[in-house]
Amino acid sequence: MASTDQFHKFLFENSQIRGAWVKLTASYQEITGQAPYPMIIRQLLGESLAASVLMSSTLKFKGTLSIQASGDGPMSTLMTECSEDRRIRGLARFDEKAASAGGINELLGKGRMAITITPDQGQRYQGVVPREADSLAGCLEEYFERSEQIATRLFLFADEEQSAGLLLQRLPGATDEDNELWERVEHLAATITAEELLELDSQTVLHRLFHEEDVRLFDAEPVIFQCSCSRERTLAALEAIGRDECYSILDELGSIEMDCQFCHAQYRFQRVDIDQLFTGHTLH
Repeated sequence: MASTDQFHKFLFENSQIRGAWVKLTASYQEITGQAPYPMIIRQLLGESLAASVLMSSTLKFKGTLSIQASGDGPMSTLMTECSEDRRIRGLARFDEKAASAGGINELLGKGRMAITITPDQGQRYQGVVPREADSLAGCLEEYFERSEQIATRLFLFADEEQSAGLLLQRLPGATDEDNELWERVEHLAATITAEELLELDSQTVLHRLFHEEDVRLFDAEPVIFQCSCSRERTLAALEAIGRDECYSILDELGSIEMDCQFCHAQYRFQRVDIDQLFTGHTLH
């Protein structure tokens, strides 16, 4: 059976303009089913998941791209992540006031948003996302304009069942013809409705919007919810906490238990595990 969650890259032939499309159903429901999210949080989490997949198309290496936001508003944390092979995860933390909040800025209150790119090998990069727009798409468009100097349009929608997104980018080296094409496709893309993007497949969406243009659609890539947590990574987190803190917890509780916030996997470590972690061998 074909995956219900798919990602497509596409480009406008003989131009410096590219795009990407994504629709998430099973992964969106699995991720948003991890907590009793109010609808406004669920939708924003869905938009952020779609955005992280679309933006992961810019990765040229193995690694992950994440969108992270934190603030003092009704939603204290938003975090979504996508790997280069379209494995996604995400979560939000919120209080009871979130259900009646407005847009993303009211939800977050004072705080910050960032894009973090973490390669499997090499240096991590983090860029601050401006929060002047009143939508996640608008904030991310501004990020590309300021940090990457790449003209970008993002269309992000989510409902109870699924989330979807469309990305357009005008790459460096654009010609006058590209500028004219960009104006056309930007104008056409702005006519897309939430219903169209959420309900239609990629070919139908692109045909409706750009049937007069020469568009090349690449093969679909499946997207799945897959948490990157592991016992090894959890041990690495404990190592970062430090020897004294770990043994203090052991002395108090007898073991150390850690739950993954994304998938609720549970990890338990006994004294023998912590001995092994900090000394390389078991103490007797």
